[in-house]
Amino acid sequence: MPSRKYADGEVVRGRWPGSSLYYEVEVLSQDSKSHLYTVKYKDGTELELKESDIKPLTSFRQRKSGSSSSSPSRRRGSRSRSRSRSPGRPPKSVRRSASQHAEVKDREILEINLTPLKQSGNSISRYNGEPDRIERNDVSHRNIQDKSYLSQESSYLATQYSLRPRKEELKFEEIIFQEERNVKGPKSIRTFETTTTEPEDLEFGGGFGAFSIMIGLPVMLFMLLLMCRQEDPSLANLPPPLPPLANLWETRVFGVCLLWFFLQALFHLLPIGKVVEGTPLCSGRRLKYRLNGFYAFILTSVVIGTSLYRGIELCYLYDHFLQFAVAATVFSVALSIYLYVRSLKASKDELSPGKSGNIVYDFFIGRELNPRIGHFDLKYFCELRPGLIGWVVINLIMLLAEMKVQQRETPSLAMILVNSFQLLYVVDALWNEEALLTTMDIIHDGFGFMLAFGDLVWVPFVYSLQAFYLVTHPNEVSWLFASIIIALKLSGYTVFRCANSQKNAFRKNPNDPNLAHLKIIHTSSGKNLLVSGWWGFVRHPNYLGDLIMALSWSLPCGFNHILPYIYVIYFTILLIHREARDEHQCKKKYGLAWEKYCQRVPYRIFPYIY
Repeated sequence: MPSRKYADGEVVRGRWPGSSLYYEVEVLSQDSKSHLYTVKYKDGTELELKESDIKPLTSFRQRKSGSSSSSPSRRRGSRSRSRSRSPGRPPKSVRRSASQHAEVKDREILEINLTPLKQSGNSISRYNGEPDRIERNDVSHRNIQDKSYLSQESSYLATQYSLRPRKEELKFEEIIFQEERNVKGPKSIRTFETTTTEPEDLEFGGGFGAFSIMIGLPVMLFMLLLMCRQEDPSLANLPPPLPPLANLWETRVFGVCLLWFFLQALFHLLPIGKVVEGTPLCSGRRLKYRLNGFYAFILTSVVIGTSLYRGIELCYLYDHFLQFAVAATVFSVALSIYLYVRSLKASKDELSPGKSGNIVYDFFIGRELNPRIGHFDLKYFCELRPGLIGWVVINLIMLLAEMKVQQRETPSLAMILVNSFQLLYVVDALWNEEALLTTMDIIHDGFGFMLAFGDLVWVPFVYSLQAFYLVTHPNEVSWLFASIIIALKLSGYTVFRCANSQKNAFRKNPNDPNLAHLKIIHTSSGKNLLVSGWWGFVRHPNYLGDLIMALSWSLPCGFNHILPYIYVIYFTILLIHREARDEHQCKKKYGLAWEKYCQRVPYRIFPYIY
């Protein structure tokens, strides 16, 4: 069997059938019998090409560099007079000299692009590193593969496409862009290199809102932790007394935070676990990620178990919990400053599509999409490792602290429920680590203060609020009430896991026989939308499962105070924002197909919020 020359996901140049024009395509697969490659063009068209009709990108880049041996225009410019004038050449009286002709060619090289013409019933969007969105009454682009359709190549090209020089195409797209702005209003300024979000499209209230959040989140965090220390943590006792500022910082605590961060980094760099590719970037390149989060969790458990066996006082973290929160906040701010400074030197292809040009907003949302030190991806590492695993360790320490403070021989049933529920959530996330690569945090958001503070501070110190509360505010739970809470937790987890598994399996392999019973809506972006199964019951069913589980985490704390349920309130606000954000992104990405999906699945988790 001959060796395969082009791999799946590789970006190459493919010849358009019936012509000598080559366009950038992505290799999807190869038929082992016919040896034909299935490729996808930028407008979503999928065709089967022979290996001889595919060329690597490097060969075209060499031609573009300007060598005289590979430039047809230069060879024509250095030629002597031809014997006969071609129909496209001007009369001899207006013909430029060979030297002038070559000079013009050197100064301006026109590119020929295949540009879809505007037709009735179709909407045309501009290309920005993604497939062009052309709605064709839900007819899939795969119909172009029909042989009888390709046999009429000349008439097809004459009616469906126009060959335009690059400058003319830009003017044509500028007209289309202006028409869309008049109809839909300004959303974003799109170019062929990157996307700059307009002020009207900024999230969180723009620069002022981002600044307010950066100040408000640490204040809210410290207020919640101080309230948990009070004997009566009710709203009537707000604000809680603030300790002396000198007691908020300890160098030793900051050193422990650094040690924890670099220990998890060491586990992440170990050559264990499989390596997978992420979603394609605007340049067509795919970054590689090592999936070893579950192994890191096991190694961390060994370290914690060894520490307990040797008698190391882990309750030191509980006694200095506020100082640990301050140290983690300082570290996250320092990391955010480093990320913003290094993003100033990043190329345009490496920047996030959500950047705005506003310094405060970009510092908050993040400018660089995938900041890496060598092969070490900072954003991917912080998403699952220090904060998420640290959340479980903090819960365990709170369990030990409860036994010490309340002088118990065994932890309370409420504390066991909180630890078990949240441990299951973290282990599930680490076991299904690959699913993180398709989330908005990875493929859309830059890495700035929002994710740095959220991953390293908010997750470990706020998500453990129920366990921290139970240390000094015990609550006895009956077995009947515990059974109801467990049933609620399992139902939420079932919805969450089944919905996410169905979505991830469909994204990974839409042709999976196990998913053949599911109904879909075709989109012009090349992706399909599920309209049956869990995703036909309600939009974003995984968020519904998340919300049910969050409630089950707070119920073991009882109903004496609202403090344990502040997390549920926060989580509800977060899900409202995420759902609204996802709706906006999907509507912009899928267009008419998303409107049809909304008609098929009209139910939302928060139907009257936005």
